[in-house]
Amino acid sequence: MSTAEIIQQCQALYDDLDFTAARDWKAAGPGRKVIGFMPVYVPREIIHAGGMLPLGILGGGDQLEVIHGDAYYQSYICRIPRSTIELGVTKRLDFVDGMLFPSICDVIRNLSGMWQLMFPDVYIRYFDVPQNYQDEVGGEYYAYELNELRAGLETVAGRSITDEALRNSIAVYNENRRLVRALYAWRAEHPERAPAWEVYLVTRAGMIMPVEAHNEMLRAYLEASKKEDRPVRDNCRIVINGAFCEQPPLNLIKSIEMAGCYIVDDDYMLVNRWDLEDVPVDGDPIKNLALSFLHQSADTAAKYCTTEAETGRQLLESIERNQAEGVIFSAPSFCDPALLERPMLTDRLAEQNIPYITFKYAENSGQMQPIREQAGTFADSIKLWS
Repeated sequence: MSTAEIIQQCQALYDDLDFTAARDWKAAGPGRKVIGFMPVYVPREIIHAGGMLPLGILGGGDQLEVIHGDAYYQSYICRIPRSTIELGVTKRLDFVDGMLFPSICDVIRNLSGMWQLMFPDVYIRYFDVPQNYQDEVGGEYYAYELNELRAGLETVAGRSITDEALRNSIAVYNENRRLVRALYAWRAEHPERAPAWEVYLVTRAGMIMPVEAHNEMLRAYLEASKKEDRPVRDNCRIVINGAFCEQPPLNLIKSIEMAGCYIVDDDYMLVNRWDLEDVPVDGDPIKNLALSFLHQSADTAAKYCTTEAETGRQLLESIERNQAEGVIFSAPSFCDPALLERPMLTDRLAEQNIPYITFKYAENSGQMQPIREQAGTFADSIKLWS
C-alpha cells in the first residue's frame, strides 16, 4: 500500500464527523461497546481489556458549525467543549456507551457535568490524575482511581476486566507506542519523506480504529514512506508546542510546512505518546500503569509539574535530540493551561538563545495566511541570522 492510499484512508476518517468506522465496529458484533474520551491521556488499556473500543473525541474541527454548543459556554472559552456539545446534541455520538473526561482544565471538568445532565443513560466519569509523584502517595491514589475506573467500565462491558486481559492490552498498546515513536524518529531524520500533516493524520486515525488495526497502519506507512522519493528542501527544523488538547485544523499544519518549516517534533495527538517507555507487562497491571504515569510520562501543561527546574526540560531535550533550530508555540485560544505555561517555557528557551515565536488558533481557524506569513518570516530569520 502506498502512502497516498494510506493517507486517503486517514483523511476519510478525519472528515467523517458521524464516526462511521466506530459505528460499524460496534455493529459488527453483539454486545460491543464504545467508550469516548477527550483527546488527552486516559488509560485506554483498561477500555481495551474490557473488549470495548476507545474512541477519541477531538471536537468538530473546521467542518462543524457550532449552534447549540454556543448556548452552553461563554465566547471566551476555547472551542473544543462547544463543538463537543454540538456533536452530542446533533446525535453524532448517540452510539457511544460511555464518556471519559480526563483532568485537563476547569472547562473540561464542567463539560463532564453537562454531559451527565444531557445524557443520563451514558456512563460518565471525570478522570483525575495525581499531583504528587511519590509512589506511596500519588502512586497509591492513582492506582485507586484506576481500579475505580476499572469497576465502572466493567459495568458497561458486562464482564470482568481481568489482570491477564490488562496485561495483554498493555502489550498491544506498548507496540502502538513503539510504532508511533519510530514514526516520529523517522520523521525527525527525514522530514521530507514523512510530512507533518501526513504523520498527524496517521496518528490521529488511531483515535477511531481498534489499536490492532492502527498498528498495522503505522507499519504500512513507515514502510511506504521509506520508499518515497521526495525532494529535500532548505527548510528550518522546528518543534511545535502547546497543541496537546484542542487540535489545529489540518491546513494550519500544512501552512507551517509550506512556509519553510520542517516540523521535527510536536505535541499533536500526545495521547499516543504519553508513556515515553513501555509499560511493564509482568506483575500488577494497575500498579504498572500508575507508576508509568508518575515516572515516564510526557511533560505537558495539562500535567502537574513538581518543580520549576522540571518545567521545559523535555522540550529542551527534544530540541537537542531532533536538532531543531527553533520552536513555534501554537496554542488554542483561551487555553489556560497552555497559555499560562508558555512564559515559563519561553524563559527556558531565552536562557539557551533558542529562537521561538508564538501564536494562537481555534480548531475552526479559517485564515491561514497570517500564520503562514509569521511562520515564513520566522524560518527566514533562522536561516539568515541564527
